[in-house]
Amino acid sequence: MFTPDRLAVVKGGPAVRRAYFDRALGRLGPARAQLSIEYGAALAQRNAALRRVAGGFSSRDALTPWTEQVAALGRQLVEARSEVLAALAPGFAERADELGLPGARMTYDGEPPTVAALEARFDRDVERGSTGLGPHLDDVVLTSATRDLRSFGSQGEQRLTVLALLLAEAELIAERRGFPPLLLLDDVLSELDPNRRRVLAERVQGVGQTLVTATQASSLPVDPALLLEVTPGLVRAA
Repeated sequence: MFTPDRLAVVKGGPAVRRAYFDRALGRLGPARAQLSIEYGAALAQRNAALRRVAGGFSSRDALTPWTEQVAALGRQLVEARSEVLAALAPGFAERADELGLPGARMTYDGEPPTVAALEARFDRDVERGSTGLGPHLDDVVLTSATRDLRSFGSQGEQRLTVLALLLAEAELIAERRGFPPLLLLDDVLSELDPNRRRVLAERVQGVGQTLVTATQASSLPVDPALLLEVTPGLVRAA
């Protein structure tokens, strides 16, 4: 689904991108859909244990099982995210290039946590009452050539980036599951020039069923299979 607020995937903070790619992980590999949730639960337990240690209500030894679990699940989550990025990267670059965003790349910014690294931060983590290392702090950097699109991309380029991500994921889902997903594109055409609108229309025609909303039928670059006009309280064939 594309909505105008989805631009936050590019221009928002790391937490938005982590959430987006964790959902993509679940869609592309349903067996690993709960991995980020399981990691988050272990992380919450470790943070609670850190606060108990800081308050003198628990010993360092009581933290060890949670440190081991955060390290194990964190490694699995980083590996899973990296696999998803590697699978999406070729299609993302191709779709972005078609839409006029050359050299688009996605790079995972983070390393799998280890027990040794977590234990080395013990004093700092106890002082803060939270775990300062792990995939809950990682990011996915989206670039065009050498430009970080979060900081140096225009709103139009950020929109193209989200569209390229969406199309790349839809194609990968279709390839892996054997049927294409339904695409919902809300107000996607408003900031695209006529050429990019045509490119987008040609691409979604080959993906499966797509529902596109626009304020004017003239914004549509091709004749749709079905055109509906929506006015307050009424939907009718146009």
